Amino acid sequence: MFFNSALGKNITFVRPAYFKIVGFIGIPNMNYYYIFLFFVFFVSVLGNTTVMALIYLDHNLRSGKYVAIFNLAFVDLLGNTALVPKVIDIFLFNHYYISYGECLTFYFFCNICLSMQSLNLVALCYDRLIAILYPLHYQVRVTPKIMLSIVAFIWLFVLTCVLIALGLLTRLSFCDSVVINSFYCDHGPMYRLACNDQTPNLVHGNLLIALILWVPLIIIMSSYICIGHTLAKIATAHERIKALKTCTGHLSLVAIYFIPVLTVYNMRANIHPNARIINLSMTTVFPPMLNPIIYVLQTQEIRASLKKILQSKMNLRVASK
Repeated sequence: MFFNSALGKNITFVRPAYFKIVGFIGIPNMNYYYIFLFFVFFVSVLGNTTVMALIYLDHNLRSGKYVAIFNLAFVDLLGNTALVPKVIDIFLFNHYYISYGECLTFYFFCNICLSMQSLNLVALCYDRLIAILYPLHYQVRVTPKIMLSIVAFIWLFVLTCVLIALGLLTRLSFCDSVVINSFYCDHGPMYRLACNDQTPNLVHGNLLIALILWVPLIIIMSSYICIGHTLAKIATAHERIKALKTCTGHLSLVAIYFIPVLTVYNMRANIHPNARIINLSMTTVFPPMLNPIIYVLQTQEIRASLKKILQSKMNLRVASK
């Protein structure tokens, strides 16, 4: 109501019946790219569903750390499910036109999950920070209740930020072009099409980049500086390497996520639409596929749980014969 009333002024907003999402411009045989995205989506769904099932079924994985990992897998599954099937429908089946309401819904779910990926990395960083800096206090400071509180706060924060951005989009008038130069209903390419004042969208977009990307990255890098300082005090190189190995998976995901997405949002209008699409699509679909492989499945407890469940199923099959 606040956004649509324009502070009580009687203003009519011009909302188109549909938008057209154009995807890649001037690149032949792009159908193969979307088929590749579907393969990545399939692996992501399989991996994250497996992780969620293991944590749910194995009571030994009900610790604070696995609350964050379960949330990571859930967000990855939700994000890829919201994005990839719709992208395939648009570009492989030539359904380029998407209604105004459907476009805003598409934007909402994609940006919720893209933002949650960033802040999930902060929650997992907290787990590593406490484990290395305060190992004796780990069981007290990383409880399921504390991690649930962190995860709940992250969800509330991200939902608030994205709903404000969504509300600001509804006050825009689209008088001329309805062609979105992206592979989904992307915030930047959308609001730049508007013919009325875009300043609130620009300001909020810049604020979101700071709060969702730069602040989490600064927190993560500061945490690893503290971790590095602590590890430098450890007497033996073997112990330092052993402790550092517990962080390599998380650091890999930080690099995979932040490098391409920060490239896109810092260059903004200066980046070619094709480069924007490749960077954002890879950032959106690759971390959810790699998270179970790089971060989760290398965890000893997860591997032990998976082995135990598979072994019990094999024993049941042998017994049934």
